[in-house]
Amino acid sequence: MSKVRDTRRTAVYEAESIVRKMLDRADERGLRTVEVAGSDVTLPVERRFASIASVQEYIDAVLALDWVRARWERAAVPVRVRARAGNAAAHYERDCATIALPEHRANTAWAFREMVVLHELAHHLDPHDPDDATEGAHGPAFVERFLALVGEIIGPEAAFALQATGIATPAHPRR
Repeated sequence: MSKVRDTRRTAVYEAESIVRKMLDRADERGLRTVEVAGSDVTLPVERRFASIASVQEYIDAVLALDWVRARWERAAVPVRVRARAGNAAAHYERDCATIALPEHRANTAWAFREMVVLHELAHHLDPHDPDDATEGAHGPAFVERFLALVGEIIGPEAAFALQATGIATPAHPRR
């Protein structure tokens, strides 16, 4: 089967970037209430991580949650976290169930945050082999998994902000 084009990738990354900036500004300014799509929303606090080991502990805890195990079979498959070279992207390696995150560089650690980790975990929880995919890696099923993780773990306000900033796909319209 030929590789399916990932037509929603840019929209997912852009929505995630906007929400990460909103969360950063809320932390910097101490003002957690913002207007999103005409609604006043109190943004939750997003966890940050100090090390690969702390990300690993977090992922192990998320995968052990009863509701995560009940919803996604692949939650039973352990995930390994490792450092990756470069600072441009985090990624998930399905063949070895590994999340690779760029480490702290020049006093920044953009990938050592909950939103990025949950994004990569949503890839891990995909029940389909990428070679048999019928949609791109960031298609409707990914969006559904990512929003469920964000909504239940970071908070429904963060999931709402993602939806309002364009992560929703035609099969998963904004609510």
